[in-house]
Amino acid sequence: MPRRTLALVVAAGSTLAACGSSSSGTTADGSSSGDGGPLQVVASFYPLQYAVEQVGGDAVSVTNLTKPGAEPHDLELNPRDVAAVVDADLVVYLSGFQPAVDESVAGEAADRAFDVAPSARLDLTGVDEEGHGGDGAAADGHAGDQVADPHFWLDPTRLADVGDAVAEKLAAVDPGQAGTFRANAAAFRHELEALDAELSAGLGSCANTEIVTSHEAFGYLAQRYGLTQVGITGLNPEAEPDAATIAEVADFVTEHGVATIYYETLVSPAVAETVAAETGAETAVLDPIEGISAASAAQDYVGVMRANLAALRAGQPCS
Repeated sequence: MPRRTLALVVAAGSTLAACGSSSSGTTADGSSSGDGGPLQVVASFYPLQYAVEQVGGDAVSVTNLTKPGAEPHDLELNPRDVAAVVDADLVVYLSGFQPAVDESVAGEAADRAFDVAPSARLDLTGVDEEGHGGDGAAADGHAGDQVADPHFWLDPTRLADVGDAVAEKLAAVDPGQAGTFRANAAAFRHELEALDAELSAGLGSCANTEIVTSHEAFGYLAQRYGLTQVGITGLNPEAEPDAATIAEVADFVTEHGVATIYYETLVSPAVAETVAAETGAETAVLDPIEGISAASAAQDYVGVMRANLAALRAGQPCS
């Protein structure tokens, strides 16, 4: 995973912040906070942006550090991104997922940051870089570094819990809007619980519960809905499997009658297509919803989750 040197970016960001802010609370883009305008909130990637927007409503203005269609794992911050962090009333992020964000928060916004990890209950692990582990059943037996699986939002009930926590954090920042934030969070939870019921019903009777994915992004979805995930690579979507791994996953596909290999919109389908070609399986898109783009099946979280449900019902298949 590419890393960056923060010093130059921080220096440039601080310069932008100095030029774009004042004691009255005016931010770098000319908007205001703390004077009756919306809270300026920075979210580190799309699912957190979505949660903050749903909970905050018109009382917040949200900037997403991860641009549409970009891979969030490898995010690097430019000076404008750092300036947004500096000027934010609140930064909402997931520790351990995006090292560049962790660094910027520690250096620029430690007193104005909210880490959603505790609310998300990251109780699954997976293998970083190569190999398999954690909830992604070890089809190939390779070893690797076990780390927390960050992809909690693919379980809607966990995203609802994060929404409740975001509401309380926003209420602490702007007590005058506390009632609105809590009401919005309740409505958000209701919508996500309805989605959860839809997924439970749709995936309750599948001919095959083994899902083979290009990388292990779907552990929380699998856990919630009675599926078993087997990733061709581990938690790092950029990892390259060796020939032995591909052969072992192909054997697993054949032995378990897996009909569909799932790949993602933000990652090359080449690995999934290789396994499919060797086994006669089909390929289909299963979206980890790390970033919404023009290539996504829908333009919001709920829509893409429903597209994932349709893909799984066809690929497993489910009655």
